[in-house]
Amino acid sequence: MGTIKPIIEACNLSFSYVNYEEEEIAALKDVSLNVKKGEFLVVIGHNGSGKSTLAKHINALIKPDRGIILVKGMDTSDDELVWDIRQTAGMVFQNPDNQLVATIVEEDVAFGPENLGYPPEEIRRRVDDSLKKVGMEGFAEFAPHLLSGGQKQRIAIAGIIAMRPEIIILDEPTAMLDPAGRREVMETIRYLNREEGITIVHITHYMEEAIDAHRVIVMEEGRIVMEGSPREVFVKVEELKSLGLDVPQITELAYELRKEGIDIPPGLLTAEEMVKALCQS
Repeated sequence: MGTIKPIIEACNLSFSYVNYEEEEIAALKDVSLNVKKGEFLVVIGHNGSGKSTLAKHINALIKPDRGIILVKGMDTSDDELVWDIRQTAGMVFQNPDNQLVATIVEEDVAFGPENLGYPPEEIRRRVDDSLKKVGMEGFAEFAPHLLSGGQKQRIAIAGIIAMRPEIIILDEPTAMLDPAGRREVMETIRYLNREEGITIVHITHYMEEAIDAHRVIVMEEGRIVMEGSPREVFVKVEELKSLGLDVPQITELAYELRKEGIDIPPGLLTAEEMVKALCQS
């Protein structure tokens, strides 16, 4: 049996942009990364680390200066493939207000399939199905501006799902939301990965959002500086702090308790794990 090709393959990706002072800033430096089909990948790093630039390359919003990125075997530098790439890899941005185009929720979700020229009955099916998947089926006839931030972001995700993508890239989709909205969106993302098998690339600066990922990569100054399972990455508390990053609260607590001489394992991620460890210590 041959090995299954990754759904996203980046090889020696480099990209620079020119800032307001006309200086060239290297946003990505020689980044190589493979993402498997069905994987839930979280990318963390503080502002300016290159994580959003990487996300935009996957969706062909930016083309590499050097190197290559393939999405399902399609080269993002090929202008003729951009449309196909964006149907394969849908993108959800930080501000939900910038993504909603219609005055009624169901029209917004229908926007993509309509542009693809699907017949009305197929569009109807896709809209109903997408709203159900994000838990917003009761809001089809609402005006988007009446919804909460979390609800708007779920509608934006429904609009992407209606295009039937195999990959969803989320560029800090919870950054502008309150804790309840963040929770709603994260539940939706986990569901789409687990139940629908959609490959997720989730860019965030909230460490708690990385706990359920299959893999976490840490970016700093345009490079991948760490990668592994959430447990493998977050156990490196000192290294992450030296990069100016936090770790999930429970991991931080475990780290502090160990420093005080309490015998609990490093790299705990959840409250349940902490309770279990404390009961056994």
